[in-house]
Amino acid sequence: MNPKILLSTPHMGGNELKFIQKAFTDNWVAPLGANVNGFESDLEEYLGNGSHVAVMSAGTAALHLALVMLNIGAGDEVFCQSMTFAASANPIAYVGARPVFIDSEKETWNMCPEALREALESRAKSGRLPKAVIVVHLYGMPAKMDELTALCEEYNVPLLEDAAEALGSTYKGVKCGTFGKMAILSFNGNKIITTSGGGALVTKDQALKKKCIFLSTQARDAAAHYEHSQIGYNYRLSNISAGIGRGQMEVLDERVAARRRNQAFYSELFKDVDGIEVFTEPNDDFFSNHWLTSILVDPAKAGFTREDMRLKLLNRGIESRPLWKPMHMQPVFQGSDFFGSGVSEELFRDGLCMPSGSNLGPEEHERIAEGVQCLVPNAAWSPTA
Repeated sequence: MNPKILLSTPHMGGNELKFIQKAFTDNWVAPLGANVNGFESDLEEYLGNGSHVAVMSAGTAALHLALVMLNIGAGDEVFCQSMTFAASANPIAYVGARPVFIDSEKETWNMCPEALREALESRAKSGRLPKAVIVVHLYGMPAKMDELTALCEEYNVPLLEDAAEALGSTYKGVKCGTFGKMAILSFNGNKIITTSGGGALVTKDQALKKKCIFLSTQARDAAAHYEHSQIGYNYRLSNISAGIGRGQMEVLDERVAARRRNQAFYSELFKDVDGIEVFTEPNDDFFSNHWLTSILVDPAKAGFTREDMRLKLLNRGIESRPLWKPMHMQPVFQGSDFFGSGVSEELFRDGLCMPSGSNLGPEEHERIAEGVQCLVPNAAWSPTA
């Protein structure tokens, strides 16, 4: 029996154990050490653009601290992209603020500049501008950063980038995660690179990096005893996990190339199939790591739904998954304000994420193609395509 093909699995590079062993040899198994410092330096060099990086236990933790450092609290509003995973929105609730969800546009599936302008104008009229705007680079696709950045600057609202899915993606040649006042990365097990669990805060302000590290290590003041004048958190990444990250950084470019090969495979597979659209960059300004390759299924043209496709693949041991359910549709955020025309709802209805792990090869591609061809006979692909 063939093993199940999963949506996105960890993919080790080979040198992770070298860095982990060094942590054990040096007896640095705490949330500090050479691997933590080295992993941050590796990321700063990779991202460029004056980046300073603080590695955390999760991307969610990094976003929480970003909101804390902006002094966001009860009664405040934060605008957040609706089409995203819950971790983009949950930290807003952590600090007691209210999320306001912004719809997507159809080219990148990310925050719609027109919907954002409508929301900002609405709040400006009432004298209640949001304390931050959280933009997400969905499935590795860069958002329309020129327009979104300009709007945030016009209204003097800090822009935060959720680049959890976009390490290695660029907009106009600039790495995602380096546009906003702060950004976050994720190294969860299903991401481009992994530290098992982990994340990072990215900023161009070194003082913010230092404050983030201070808050993430229980906000201990400079004293011989344990003195605390602020609430702190236990959010720092361990030296062992950072060792995994250092090994993963050595193969990051290879992992991005492999994910992009998957997207090329699906583009070839569905090129002659009426009613199926493979998600791709709108133009050369956008370079996506294609963390997850996704498709849209038009039932009227294709003769089947995305759920038909998902179940057909599942029956053959191949995992696929609907797109993120928009946050404004989630029970936990029921009643939250929403600005948009329903693009994200349409994407959720018709969208499907296909298996996209960087460790997929010709054998897995062939199995996926055979599964698709059971439903779509004219899907065309061969190992030499």
